[in-house]
Amino acid sequence: MSFSYAEQIEQAMATLAEQQAQMAATAKELEAATASATSKDRMVTAVVGAQGQVVSLTFHTSAYRSMAPAELGRVLTEVLNTARADIGERVIEGMSAFSGLGEMLRSSMTGGTELDDLLEPLRSMRPGHADAAAEERRRRERQEEFRG
Repeated sequence: MSFSYAEQIEQAMATLAEQQAQMAATAKELEAATASATSKDRMVTAVVGAQGQVVSLTFHTSAYRSMAPAELGRVLTEVLNTARADIGERVIEGMSAFSGLGEMLRSSMTGGTELDDLLEPLRSMRPGHADAAAEERRRRERQEEFRG
């Protein structure tokens, strides 16, 4: 089944609109996300937002009052870094669904048609294209070898 270029562009635009809506929803969800970490001795809990900002520090005991300043600083740094690492992983995980979006759109738009051949002279003018073209040829050859 062959699609016209107009249909391919229409499909790509629909896919792009869908992806933009999903990205906006994910970004809104992540904006409101928080992560927390509690020290090993359960003295303090830190809550951070998606940007790594400190939302709250809650001291569950008064043990911090008798701690040396350097020790208290170490505990706070550890708790904050743990919470920030947790929220960072969640942000990366949430956004990883959108990796490769550009290539997917290009493929859906060109559909493996002669449009790639038509655009090749323009692509060849890009800096570094010779290296990319050679790599693409090697990749295709490896796929052909694999297919037998």
